[in-house]
Amino acid sequence: MLVRLWRESGREVELRNPAVNGYTTDDLIREELPLITAFRPTFATVLIGANDLVAAVRGPDASRDAEQRYARQLVRIFDALAGVDVVALPQPDWSLAPMGGDFGDRAAVAGEIARHNAVMRQVAERAGSRYVDLFPLMRGQAGRGMFAADGLHPSAEAYGEWAKELAARI
Repeated sequence: MLVRLWRESGREVELRNPAVNGYTTDDLIREELPLITAFRPTFATVLIGANDLVAAVRGPDASRDAEQRYARQLVRIFDALAGVDVVALPQPDWSLAPMGGDFGDRAAVAGEIARHNAVMRQVAERAGSRYVDLFPLMRGQAGRGMFAADGLHPSAEAYGEWAKELAARI
């Protein structure tokens, strides 16, 4: 959607999206960074961490350990993107999704999401990247039930709103 908006405004864009649903930061580093390095993009968005958080919530890792590990992984990702115009994004508040309760206490999960988003912001800004805080928009969408049929991910309409907001801000 963002690419379409940019193209409609006269920008020349070649899209390569190596993202895979379900990937963690480990998967991104192992599988996607080599593709990105070979492509040599001039612009990239980074939105990763929900699956790391799910593993932490369901696993034996203490919250603090999971956040520190996430920060280290993000540093590796942003280091690999040095020289690229990077926009980092928060993860949406999937604790409010119909399936959000499957991952534990919704309030506790919401707190973990907020902490992970703060880590993303901090690491992105230290790397010289922009952090575009779409979280208020995302939270409003969750409150309006803008979820895909899987009951967890944002709907196509929600992603469209993200694209419009990003097009206006970057």
